[in-house]
Amino acid sequence: MNQMTDLNKTETRPMLRVTDLTHTVSLEDDTLMILQGVNLEINRGESVAIVGRSGSGKTTLLGLLAGLDTPSSGLVELDGSEISRLSEDDRAKLRARRVGFVFQSFQLLPALSALENVMLPLELAGIDKAEERAAGLLVRVGLGERLRHTPRQLSGGEQQRVAIARAFASDPVVLFADEPTGNLDNRTGQAVSDLLMELNREKGTTLVMVTHDDRLAARCGRQLRIEAGVLTEPAAGAEVAG
Repeated sequence: MNQMTDLNKTETRPMLRVTDLTHTVSLEDDTLMILQGVNLEINRGESVAIVGRSGSGKTTLLGLLAGLDTPSSGLVELDGSEISRLSEDDRAKLRARRVGFVFQSFQLLPALSALENVMLPLELAGIDKAEERAAGLLVRVGLGERLRHTPRQLSGGEQQRVAIARAFASDPVVLFADEPTGNLDNRTGQAVSDLLMELNREKGTTLVMVTHDDRLAARCGRQLRIEAGVLTEPAAGAEVAG
């Protein structure tokens, strides 16, 4: 009975919970408020888009949710772990086990092939059959013929496909995407967003995305707007474009 109760608690616990989150940056003669009083819960398997103008705080919020930085005050919990209170090393270990990233700038290692870029996080995490797993994911994203190509031999859309394969390689419980189509033309961006949403549905991953792409934001189950560091959830049907 106790075991069943524990399982039920795990199933109902939010994947991400943010409580009274504030983030400030100290300037030479002032303090800049980036985020203020943010409260948020994101459930397992949800897809959430965060939109807002440049400088509104959305990328800062994404970094705090992912444990890339720590808040000035408040609490961030990821899958039950209070990451805002962990050391930098412990946050890195948690990200390696549970988190995937897709960035606007791809962030592939230029000296490595597509296959090696996807294999690297698997090898660092000590996951068996890293090459087989990485090759299978690259085939899944349509790059089966490009395994040995380095990033500079790939188009922007192909590089982002490699980045998506790398993000899903370790079966993360949550995927963070920061402007995943921002460096791509409309047609390529549409193809990449299709792939991202398809893989997210297949894997059942919790997806949290910052985007200026209205169409991509609309494909998420929830849209949140951030303005001057304040996060709101517009009523259904309201305009959320960034």
